[in-house]
Parts: sequence; C-alpha cells; structure tokens
Amino acid sequence: MSDTAVLCHTAIAIIGVVVLILRARVNPAIALVLGAIYLGLITGLGPEKTLTTIGTGFGDLMAEVGLLIAFGVLLGSMMSSLGAIEKLVRLLVRTFGPKALPYTFAVTIGTVMQSIFADALLVITAPLARRLASRVGAAGAARMAAAMALGIEVGLTFVLPGVGAVALAGVLNVPFGKMFLFGLVTATVTITATLFVFTALAKRGFWKPELDENHDFAEIDAAAEQEQTAPTRALPPLGLSLSPLLLALALIAFGAIAEMAGIGGPVVEFFGNPVVALLIGLLGAVLIARWKLTREENEAAFKRGFHESGQILILTGVGGSLAATVQAAGLGEILEGYFASSTVAPLLLVWVVAATLHIAIGSVTISAITAAGVLSPIIPALGIDPVFVALAAGAGSLFIVHATSNTFWLLQTLLGQTTRGTLKSCTFAVSCASVIAIVPIQLMALVF
Repeated sequence: MSDTAVLCHTAIAIIGVVVLILRARVNPAIALVLGAIYLGLITGLGPEKTLTTIGTGFGDLMAEVGLLIAFGVLLGSMMSSLGAIEKLVRLLVRTFGPKALPYTFAVTIGTVMQSIFADALLVITAPLARRLASRVGAAGAARMAAAMALGIEVGLTFVLPGVGAVALAGVLNVPFGKMFLFGLVTATVTITATLFVFTALAKRGFWKPELDENHDFAEIDAAAEQEQTAPTRALPPLGLSLSPLLLALALIAFGAIAEMAGIGGPVVEFFGNPVVALLIGLLGAVLIARWKLTREENEAAFKRGFHESGQILILTGVGGSLAATVQAAGLGEILEGYFASSTVAPLLLVWVVAATLHIAIGSVTISAITAAGVLSPIIPALGIDPVFVALAAGAGSLFIVHATSNTFWLLQTLLGQTTRGTLKSCTFAVSCASVIAIVPIQLMALVF
C-alpha cells in the first residue's frame, strides 16, 4: 500500500474514533478498538495479525503501566479517606497566607496529589477552593477556579502517577523515574507561570464577576457552610496521613536520580522502582487506615479505588492497542522521513499533533495516548530523549479543554461559575498552560 493511502486510512481511523465518541456516544475504549481493527484490516495486516497486534499492544502496555496505575489510584483513594487533602489545604493557608493560596493550591494539586483520581480530587477540593476564594483578594473566585483547573489538568498530564503521565511514559518507553523528575519541573513552572499571567489579566478586567460567576448557586454555598460547621471525625494528623504518599514519591525520585547519576545495585533498583515505591506507600496507607478508620470506611475506599482504576486501565490498554496497530501499519516509517526532513522544531510538531487530536476528541488522556501511539515509531528519528517527546505530547493534549471534557462541567458546577466563566478559568487558562509548557520542555531538551 502506498504511503499516501496509509496516511489517509490512519486519518480516517482517528476521525472515526472521534465521531464514534462524540456523535454516536460510543464508549472511548470500544471506539479505540474499532479504530485499531479498521486500520489493521484496511492496511493489509489481515484479520489474524490485526487481532494479535491489538492484543499484544494491550498486554505490553498493561505489563508496563498496569500495576503502577492500580497502586497509584488505590493509594489516592486511601489518602482521600484519611482526610489528607482538607488538612493540607488548611496548612497551606496558615503557612503561605491566603494571598499566595492560588499558587500553592495549584502546585500542590498538580504534584503531590496526582495519585488521586482527577474527578474525585476535584469534588473533594472544590468546596474548599470556593470557601477560601473570598480570602484570596481581587478576582479570588477566578484565581481559585483557574488554580483548580491547572492543578488537575497539568498534573494529570505531566506528573506520575497521574494517568496521562503514566500512559505517555508507557507508550513511549520512558523510564518512569525520569518522567517523574522532568514532569515535576515542567508542571511546577507551567502552573506558576500560567497562574501569574491569568491573575494579571483577571485583575485588569478579563474576569467579570457579574457575568462569569453564578451568584444564585445557593446549594454550593449551603453545602460548603455545612461542611465547615459539621463535626469532624478524629482523623490522623496531616504528617501521618501524607507520609505514605510522600515516601512513595521520595523513593521514585531517589530511583530516578540514582539512575541518572549512574548509581546502581539491586537494592537501589528495587526500592527505586515506581511500582515498588507505590506498593510500599499503599501498604503504609492501609496500616494507617486500619488504625484510624472503620472497617466499612476501609472497604469503601478500596471499592472506590478498584472501580476507578478499572476504567483507567481499560482505556490505557486499548490506547496501547491502537498504538501497536499504527506501528504495524507502517506509519512510523512514513512519518520518520517527514520529521527527519522538517526544518520545524520536532517538539513543536509533536505538540501540534497532540493539540489537534485534543481539539477533535476533547479528552486530555485519550488525545495524549493517541498522539504518543502515532509518534512512538519515529522517536529514534527525532534525536531527542523520549521523555521530552512525552512531555511535548502531554502539553499539546492540554490545548482547548472544552465542553466535551467532564472536568469542564465539574468546574462550572462545583465552583459556581457560568459557562462563560468556565471558558475563561478552564479553557483559556489550561490552553495558556499548554503553550507555556513547551518553553521549559524545549529548554530542558536542549540542555539534557
């Protein structure tokens, strides 16, 4: 089959996936598998090789990221049950003051709290953000809403064990420790710079409370007030609640630094492995939860974690299936020639591919996984460390978060914004982050 035909059929497969998800309301996992089947059959792989490729792609990616996702989500569920988030936000207010809260709030959500499933994290933190907005100062509601959107979406894409970051690292064969370190730097710089720009614009009239805030949202205010005055359970102190998660992140960072410094050995490799690190953290959280929570609360936390991780695992796995089919169809060799001869910065092209897919699909995770799958065969031709390709794909997948995103509507509802306001605090702010992120990624690629 000619190169043009392969390119056209790949485009048809991706467009077909988008149409199935958005128009036919087909579950994204099913749509991705159907796209992979179409591409395999139409490009001449044949039924047997197509199905084998789909199964192999799913299995290979699950072998790479399956336990990492499962342990990360379960650890996040336990952290939520132990009340770590609420206590951490109160500590941020006491330590840095309400004026700096949007920055500390967003960076904390985008880095430390990425083991918690995004929707659950948003539901837990939104009442706190809304209640504290009045203490932030000018445009407080706008800044806290943008902080929420940036922390969740940027962290999801760049920082392990965020689902997008795990999937990108798995598809592109990036060491998880390296993804964690460079992703942590990218997320912190991106969130801080973007929030600074958004704050300056909001204070100069970009945000209009009378049009962008829903002042009739009495249920949210009542719920926040009830949460503030209701008696609280005797949960463990913040240091104890966070210790399992902080230990896991410290072990991951230690493993990555040791690998980059050339320090090896069985003990270092074992305890620095992200799966082992998260397992140790999970075991610690389980021990604390058994000490401080009831049996019913423990069971509910695990049930919630298994439910959330199941959805993520299936979606990530079928993303690997599509990636394997794209590679088997020969698209990698075609794109390799184009990227190698291009005078445009390769990372910028990676960003454009991911951004285009996100505009079409509307899901940060799906667009990042799909972009990584399309681009994975050409990594050697780019001459760039795969970690920066993964980060560039993640940055592009943040562009234009719109009404097809569940996060968009949760932010509007839980923070009492109008649709116009959410377009500013979520769509505009996260799109700015998408563009800003490519700067530190490109700089790090030049240095490392």
